[in-house]
Amino acid sequence: MTKITGLSGNEIYLLDAKGYEAGDFVVGNCVNSMGFLRSLGSGLSNLAGGEVAQVTQQIHDARLLAFTRMVAEAKKHGACGVAGVTSGLMHQGAHSEFLFTGSCIHDKAKSTNRFFTSAGNAQELYCHMDAGYQPLQHVFGNIAYSLGLGGGLMGGLKRLAKGEIREYSNVINATRHRALGRLVTEAKKEKANAVVGIRTQVMIWHSAHEMTMTGTAAHNPALSDNGMVTSDLTGEELWTMAKLGYAPMRLLLSTSVYSLGMMGGMKSFFQSFTQGELPELSNLVLEAREVAMSRLKLEADSIGADTVVGVKTFIHHIGGGLIEFLAIGTAVRKTAGTGVQTPELPAQAILHDKDTWIDSGRHTLERE
Repeated sequence: MTKITGLSGNEIYLLDAKGYEAGDFVVGNCVNSMGFLRSLGSGLSNLAGGEVAQVTQQIHDARLLAFTRMVAEAKKHGACGVAGVTSGLMHQGAHSEFLFTGSCIHDKAKSTNRFFTSAGNAQELYCHMDAGYQPLQHVFGNIAYSLGLGGGLMGGLKRLAKGEIREYSNVINATRHRALGRLVTEAKKEKANAVVGIRTQVMIWHSAHEMTMTGTAAHNPALSDNGMVTSDLTGEELWTMAKLGYAPMRLLLSTSVYSLGMMGGMKSFFQSFTQGELPELSNLVLEAREVAMSRLKLEADSIGADTVVGVKTFIHHIGGGLIEFLAIGTAVRKTAGTGVQTPELPAQAILHDKDTWIDSGRHTLERE
């Protein structure tokens, strides 16, 4: 019978090299409503700032139900796993649809005993497996949060002055690390010793911010089973570092929230009418960056990392004269027994598939 798969030619080629063949495209969904009581509860939680537990739980439950339905469909097809698992969210009026999609894969030798799911595409899956990370389960951790009314009275007052507002930094740092902790908890249930390919997404959902971290829980015999490795390196990066003898240690996150201050804001406002640099803003962003990066380095030093790889920085304008500067990267260290199975990474694992559908020459539709 004809198979309908979401896997590309490159992905099918790589799976074949690992003894798998492509199967059917599978979907799981859940249409969800906040409901009056939960909306009321989340509104009250927003006043204090921090996690909005009602929203966190509802989003988690809806995602889990959609994911479970996708897995059930894959098992009906006799698959040994699902590759390229992706999640989505679509708003439909007062309701939200949580969606999981992926493609079944089948073990050609019929030797796989455990069903597994993998986040990311099959190109990344190949890199993980070749570097010794056997996939177990697609896992996710989330948190819905709010800064509250000014991050508390002290945080509100500090908005008037220029500089970091630690109350805001602490709220956001705590929420981001809590989502990572929940991701790790789910991985431990699968007897994993690593979560690789972590991706982070932040969105607005029913008046709260929601952050989701997804990744693939995996087991690598070269790593200790006493801790949990976390990494946001791409599959190619992870493979390359493994070939050099490095293993990831921990995904590091550091946030600093800064206020331009009332006087600084007024100065920048008037300066914006003239051409040239806005020194108040330049200095603010520079200082925020230095604070976030120094905290990242301190954490890396505390765990004995050799280096922090793939550091990415983001600036988010929160509003009200506030900016968040986020630094994120993976700490790595030379580890005995780390290596790869293939001497050279195949071109099919590096070449990214091009989009072939263009909408009116303006918008390129993203491939799942």
